[in-house]
Amino acid sequence: MYDIKIKNARLRGRGSELFEIGMQGSSIAAIEHELPGGGTQEIDADGHLVTESFVNGHLHLCKVYTLERAGQKALEEYQQNGMSNALDSIRSASEFKTQYDRHWIIENVRQACDLAVKHGVTHIRAFADVDSKGKLEGIAAVLQAKEEYAGKVDLQVVAFPQDGLIREPGTLALMEEALQMGADVCGGIPWIEYTKEDEQAHIDAVCQLAAEYDKDISMLLDDVNDAEERTLEMLCKKVIEMGWQGRVTAQHCRAMALYPENYFCKLTELVRRAGIGFVTDPHTGPLHLRVKDLLRAGLPVGLGQDDIADAYYPYGECNMLQVAFLASHLLWMTSFQDMEALYDMVTTSAARVLGLKNHVLRVGGDADLVILQDEDVYHAIWHHLPPAAVIKGGKLVVDKRFCNACPQRRNV
Repeated sequence: MYDIKIKNARLRGRGSELFEIGMQGSSIAAIEHELPGGGTQEIDADGHLVTESFVNGHLHLCKVYTLERAGQKALEEYQQNGMSNALDSIRSASEFKTQYDRHWIIENVRQACDLAVKHGVTHIRAFADVDSKGKLEGIAAVLQAKEEYAGKVDLQVVAFPQDGLIREPGTLALMEEALQMGADVCGGIPWIEYTKEDEQAHIDAVCQLAAEYDKDISMLLDDVNDAEERTLEMLCKKVIEMGWQGRVTAQHCRAMALYPENYFCKLTELVRRAGIGFVTDPHTGPLHLRVKDLLRAGLPVGLGQDDIADAYYPYGECNMLQVAFLASHLLWMTSFQDMEALYDMVTTSAARVLGLKNHVLRVGGDADLVILQDEDVYHAIWHHLPPAAVIKGGKLVVDKRFCNACPQRRNV
């Protein structure tokens, strides 16, 4: 007897074959065309696609739904002149954070997390600003949400010095306090410092803090229209030096689109040695990571929502199928093979980038699954509909279909 048994499920790469998936506890126990025995809960997938649940590799969760409070000045600056004014945008957006208060931030965060549950997103790398203006209000709210949504969405909370470290004295101490409060990841954004020496000092400080607290690292790198930015290279060298391979993600890296080919080839080998994974958000800016080239090089790339209605992007629903749909257009990834790669970038590849080692639909894999409203990846990305059902940790958390013996049926 299984805790949950899914019947009539299509699986990726198996055509029109139908399978049954049995789950016990928080793991997948069996996958066969027909499984002996029933389930305490039985769900008929009715020939629809069943896959791993979705992973959002980058979301500024403390900022969601703040655009109308903050105004559009920063948004306009961020996307002007091919992102040459990105630094001005961050400066403009920072002034609003003097209004930060965990009591209204948590309400926005809950709204975003509810959307994540609805859309089958069970893992989010959630950035929360730490600086002299917002103090620790964003971190406090996001950590509260992490506790509230446990069992539905796993939040990897990033202590993120959005306004810099060297140019913002006192922020490093706040970063350490955020880690002591329970933040999971050390964040960084070295490219906004004023000199190359300060960029290196920023990277060194974040990496030292990560080593002291045994934390993973996520940094927003080279997020500007400047072919001379080299913070990804700096971070690679530091990661190799400290032996932190496999524990670091690089978000954005948009300047990579401008790099000379010879330098790019050398850089990809350095990234491979550093064991760094990428997260890209092509819908939030006119420059993009060289996704196809990185995939051809065998380097892991995930997609992220990045922003939801904040000073850097006016839309967003925490719908990773929608993010994949937009990326398909912006990156010209429109072949069926490309679509499969995009789907990996919101499921298994994104999980790999974030260090989730068992997020795969196989026997022994985590029972974090979605039953889609479509039969294949092509139509799932095209329609980008919410899943018919979401399973997290072997528990049914969303069910929009008939479910035998399901104790709770509600739309989130």
